[in-house]
This record gives sequence, C-alpha cells and structure tokens, in this order.
Amino acid sequence: AIEYYEAPFTIADGVYGSTFFVATGFHGLHVIIGSSFLAVCLLRQIHFHFTSEHHFGFEAAA
Repeated sequence: AIEYYEAPFTIADGVYGSTFFVATGFHGLHVIIGSSFLAVCLLRQIHFHFTSEHHFGFEAAA
C-alpha cells in the first residue's frame, strides 16, 4: 500500500496512472476474494465437510 503513496503519478495523471491503479486495485481485490475462498475451504475441511464424492467447493476455489 505504501507504493501508492510514494508513486510519482496519480490516478488523475492520465492513461498510465489510471490503468496502474485500476489494475493493481482489481488484483488486490482478486487476492482477497481468493484467500477468503481458500479460508472457507480450510474451515470446511477441518469440519470434515468434504468427501471423495462431495468436493466441488474445494475444486471451484482452487
């Protein structure tokens, strides 16, 4: 996050700035959502919700 503050450009500086901030923002959101899916899978695995026949949720998250 500190890179955003120290960057020599802003989101309003033009195409490069807006593309950079939108792309890195969407990537961060993607990582947070994926980590959440995997955390839910871990909790489900701890509670034995997955079987050899019933594991689509894990496959979809992975």
